[in-house]
Amino acid sequence: MTQVKPGDTVRIHYTGTLADGSTFDSSAGRDPLEFTVGSGQIIPGLDIALPGMAVGDKKVVEVPCAQAYGEADPNARQAVPRAEIPADIPLDLGTQLQVQTPTGQVMQVVVAEVTDTEVTLDANHPLAGRDLTFAIELMDIVQ
Repeated sequence: MTQVKPGDTVRIHYTGTLADGSTFDSSAGRDPLEFTVGSGQIIPGLDIALPGMAVGDKKVVEVPCAQAYGEADPNARQAVPRAEIPADIPLDLGTQLQVQTPTGQVMQVVVAEVTDTEVTLDANHPLAGRDLTFAIELMDIVQ
């Protein structure tokens, strides 16, 4: 039986959960995720779990945050004077916004804190600092 090796293109079904058991992502109801093993297209902790699997194999993979989206970087949080944010921009906690950096790059941020005078925006990946668990099933090794 053929086993996955680095460089193979594979298709997997997966469900990603957090420590509290809540699901943050899943391929359920969609086509399997297709990618090339070892190419950096997915998080490292999941990528390294695939070699040696055969079509039909299932496994649960525990991925520490260092092998997922990394630790949360406190420097990726920035307080902005509330007066500098247009009044029509929603500032509910957890709201995702797009901002433009001084160099013109567009980036996603989340409203992390709101006071009378400041709004703290967080540019960390939403899963930064979180250990992840994936239940995966290898559906195909593309030839």
